[in-house]
Amino acid sequence: MRFPYGLCDFNKIITKGYFYCDRTDRIAVLENTGDYLLLLRPRRFGKSLLLSMLENYYDIARKDRFQELFGHLLIGKNPTPSHNQYFILKWDFSCVDPSGSAADIKRAFHNHINACIESFVMYYEDYLTREVKVDSSDAVNSIKSLLSVTRKSGHLVYLLIDEYDNFANEVMMGVRREKKDIYEALVYGGGPLQTLFKAVKSATDGSGFDRSFITGVSPVVMSDITSGYNMAKNIYLDSAFNDLCGFHEKEIKKALNAVSAECGLKKKDVAEAIDFMRVYYNGYKFALDVAESIYNPTLAIYFIEAFLKTCKYPREMLDSNLAADEAKLQSISQIPNGGQLLLDLMKRDDFPVITKLAARFGIKEMLTDKSKDFVFMTSFLYYFGVLTIDEETEKGELILRVPNLVTRGLYVERIQQMLLPEPVDRDDGVFAAKQLYAKGDMKPLCEFVEQRFFKVFRNRDYRWANEFTVKTAFLTLLYNDILYIIDSEKNASRGYADLTMMIRPDMRRFKILDILVEFKYTGLKEAGLSGEKASQLSTEDLRAIPAMQAKRKEAKKQTEKYGDALEKKYDNLRLKRYAIVSLGFERLWWQEVKR
Repeated sequence: MRFPYGLCDFNKIITKGYFYCDRTDRIAVLENTGDYLLLLRPRRFGKSLLLSMLENYYDIARKDRFQELFGHLLIGKNPTPSHNQYFILKWDFSCVDPSGSAADIKRAFHNHINACIESFVMYYEDYLTREVKVDSSDAVNSIKSLLSVTRKSGHLVYLLIDEYDNFANEVMMGVRREKKDIYEALVYGGGPLQTLFKAVKSATDGSGFDRSFITGVSPVVMSDITSGYNMAKNIYLDSAFNDLCGFHEKEIKKALNAVSAECGLKKKDVAEAIDFMRVYYNGYKFALDVAESIYNPTLAIYFIEAFLKTCKYPREMLDSNLAADEAKLQSISQIPNGGQLLLDLMKRDDFPVITKLAARFGIKEMLTDKSKDFVFMTSFLYYFGVLTIDEETEKGELILRVPNLVTRGLYVERIQQMLLPEPVDRDDGVFAAKQLYAKGDMKPLCEFVEQRFFKVFRNRDYRWANEFTVKTAFLTLLYNDILYIIDSEKNASRGYADLTMMIRPDMRRFKILDILVEFKYTGLKEAGLSGEKASQLSTEDLRAIPAMQAKRKEAKKQTEKYGDALEKKYDNLRLKRYAIVSLGFERLWWQEVKR
């Protein structure tokens, strides 16, 4: 079996025998849903392959190849009457260079559209009876000429637009405020984008663009050009299309079984790999009322292809092509209350709850800090795939959550950089963390948190002060998905362990330790102390505080309970158990809990 990492050419994937998850049965559903559709999904989630599939299905020039391409797929058994009935015009706005002045970008847009029209003319030359006039200075005129010629042929055009919002994402993620004026010049007041979409809209009168399918990441540009193209039907929250892009677990299992056969692995190895991938890559829901979450397809193929090549898991679980998603978190962290939101999202028991997703917000809202309320920020993170839909509350509100450990790792990295902006501090923290999981020495890590992190927490205006705050500090330092499956609030023995670091199955050859940590927090007021006095206490004085003694006892008891549950669940653990109690943001008491 061959795996199509980075491939979005449906023709090549089918004819060359690549792994393909069949979604062709949705073609009939899409046709019945509407003629002009908009699908939003995060980056690298299979949108371009979806468009390529539609292109091959509807293209009149591929009529003789229908059985070759679709005969063995679901749609091949019951094709719709529209198959191979259209001219296909395809634009990919990710090919448009967003750099330079507004005039430069305008020229790039026109050049791209004209180039696509020229390719169209060459491809369909046997079907066209008249010449298409390409206007090098105005691609809208080229479109009008193209449609006048296609009308004479008796065939309609299906318009496919990929990455329609690519430039807007450049502006948002930069956040390149110097580009705000450039963006507005492109979108507002008769700018080329708005003019282009007006031209597309005017050509949907039954004699030009009979259908269109547009993909993108967010609704930003569509909000800004509403008057130009207010006819697109949004299907990204439709439960019927939740898995239009992405993989089901049964499809992951099929691929892993193929890898197992080539690598000579056992059934338990496949089951272990599925468990591993589920934790890191599964968890996406783009609509309510869906029974099963889906896997990120790019990450899944990245893992499986590496697994096939070496018969081992990839060393790094995050594909570098998706590491750019961290920029979304950076953008959020730099706006008012954004940092607090990211910290809150690390809490398993406090997922964000909103009445509804913000479906319409333009670049003016994106670049105006005062408009970035909680609903806006959480919706923004949903569209970019760093939050996903979980379920509804009893009051009908939406609960969002972090989908998986790969995404959680992005949060951890962003929070670490947010709280410890100096690289030397982060390096020192990582060194202290190594002393724990390599040698079982907790002291350097606790001293680092006391001396560096607590100073940050005292000086920042975060709204909470509790054991979760302390746990966040340790998590940002200890997070290492190369060696560990790291979880916060891991279910263990009908409870939730605060922080577990289970050595990855493929990394047990190294001399490192499994780690379990339970955290408790004692407020200064509860202890009857000021911050200054607490900072001067000796270790013995710290232990003697009654409030600390009660929390120490509770932490030790839970550490024993959860540790025993983990030892029972997993074989051959090298588990070290620790109880940590914080006194305000001043001092830490810690103990290794032995059994």
